[in-house]
Amino acid sequence: MEVSKIRIHDLPEEERPRERLIKNGPESLSNAELLGIVLRTGSREENVISLCSRILMEYNIKQLSLANVSKLMQVNGIGKAKAAQIAAVFELARRLETFVEEPKRKISSPKDIYTLMYPKMREQKKEKFITLYLDTKNQILKEEVVSIGSLNASIVHPREVFKSALMESSASVIMVHNHPSGDPSPSREDIMVTEKLVEGGKLLGIDILDHIIIGDGRYVSLKDEGFVK
Repeated sequence: MEVSKIRIHDLPEEERPRERLIKNGPESLSNAELLGIVLRTGSREENVISLCSRILMEYNIKQLSLANVSKLMQVNGIGKAKAAQIAAVFELARRLETFVEEPKRKISSPKDIYTLMYPKMREQKKEKFITLYLDTKNQILKEEVVSIGSLNASIVHPREVFKSALMESSASVIMVHNHPSGDPSPSREDIMVTEKLVEGGKLLGIDILDHIIIGDGRYVSLKDEGFVK
């Protein structure tokens, strides 16, 4: 069988481009192999690596990045789907060149949390429990909805709160939830959940900085109330 017709899946696993990329990194692959991972399949006449090698004989990387879908479809073996895949990859590369990461929001006080979260929570008809994961500079790494509905210890379980904290390598956590009644006064259940999560954080070495309850135009900080220590 001609080399160009040998299917990638017929190769030993350690010789397949995708497996080699996973094991050794993308820098270990040729341009044709990288493009082959993007396109995934070749045709009846040739496998994807052979197809990509032929594409790169007609176009260098720069030329390929500038070719539009119609131009790419003129290459034998490149249909609409493959042309769109190639165009999409190079458009992502162009956007990366001009990408500027937005500065992370820094939290310095309970009022900062209220200002950030109140517009998102003021019209909620159900209680929504949200966790903010922070880095060592108190900048927000991630915001996550943990539960929706009446707050209780069975719904807001420490593993749900701290799972993302561990994945994000968070230094600390801030909890926020709303009271649709408009009164932000903490219930006994609010206090029990807070104490349970504070203890869980201590075991994992992740600080619970505060638990903010948002009402109608006002808020309560459970840290200020002495329930977060």
